[in-house]
Amino acid sequence: MFLRRRGDRAPGAEEKVATALHSRFASTNLKAIPRAHRDREGKGSCLINDENGRRRDHGTSDRIQMNQTSPISALLLMSAVAATGSLARAQTAGGQASTTTRATTNDAAAVRGNLNATAQRGVELATSGHCNEALPLLKKTMRAVADKELKYRAAMAAARCAMSVDQRETAVEALLLLNKEFPRDPQALYLQTRYFSQLASRASQELAESAPESSQEHQLQAEALESQGKWEEAAAEYRGILEKDPKAPGVHYRLGRIYLSMADRATPESAANMAKAEEQFGEELEIDPGNAAAEFLLGEMARRNGEWETAIQHFAAASRKDAGFAEAFLALGMSLNSAQRFGEAVAPLESYAKMVAGDPAGHYQLSIAYSRTGRKNEAAREMAVQEELVRKNPNGVRSPE
Repeated sequence: MFLRRRGDRAPGAEEKVATALHSRFASTNLKAIPRAHRDREGKGSCLINDENGRRRDHGTSDRIQMNQTSPISALLLMSAVAATGSLARAQTAGGQASTTTRATTNDAAAVRGNLNATAQRGVELATSGHCNEALPLLKKTMRAVADKELKYRAAMAAARCAMSVDQRETAVEALLLLNKEFPRDPQALYLQTRYFSQLASRASQELAESAPESSQEHQLQAEALESQGKWEEAAAEYRGILEKDPKAPGVHYRLGRIYLSMADRATPESAANMAKAEEQFGEELEIDPGNAAAEFLLGEMARRNGEWETAIQHFAAASRKDAGFAEAFLALGMSLNSAQRFGEAVAPLESYAKMVAGDPAGHYQLSIAYSRTGRKNEAAREMAVQEELVRKNPNGVRSPE
């Protein structure tokens, strides 16, 4: 038996196994072990595996001495002790890992609970009119909460409160969040329309108060008149801007667009207004050669007159200047088809069909280009797509991409 001094710790699992094995093998008759084993195993050193799996020579001084126990018994004893220790360590590690996982899960649940509670409190404060107290809570949580219904209510409350206390940055952040997370929600769309309009009105009022005679203020007035169809008044505002600054960017383009709208009214002045529009677009390109919109409208004027080559040049230039200008690719393809240049029409029409897949006109024009270049299968496919789009949307309103 093993003796324990006063103050020694109680035997653990490893000592208990060692005691049991010692009792078992102490009575082993050495003569029962073959001599070959005794000679080979009973040399002066004891080779065992260390914790890293390497063989180590403990030497005679480290040799485990057992009363009447063979070397093989000693090795068996040490192996059992090591195995018991490994099992205990594995159980301890497994328990620690399990505890850590449970703690992490509980922590995450607590965080979610806190966020939800904070967001709910913010919504309640906003509903009761305490916007100054509600906004810090709503700004902190409206993006972070995972619950969609709570996110919706928090963003709506944040937008309303921010507008009421004129926190424009927070209002815009909440409106953009609604647009991203709830893009088709009628109430969210209504709120965006209403509040963005109010924000524009506030900025306009500040511009009028701070710089009433600036070209920007006059341009804003001209654009408002233009949107109301008051062409002559809008044109007068634009001309007044150009008198002060002939090279004001974008103003020649907008004035040219006014003349183009006036030319569409089929009055005796239509031809003169058409010429004025062309002149203004040319002036704009002198100031800003990269203006793809002015280039496009010059192409459109040529297309209306059946001047296909001129139209093609302008539409091609517009598509080069603005790779995302989808209408320029469609107009270029249509003009190339009209000019019987079907092979050249394929590439811009394919680009347009990818950019605006929901427009039947693109697929129809592409089917023509395919058909006239011998690509019958592709032509049939595009015609089928066009017919299906028309069937789904007979009014011809392009669905959002």
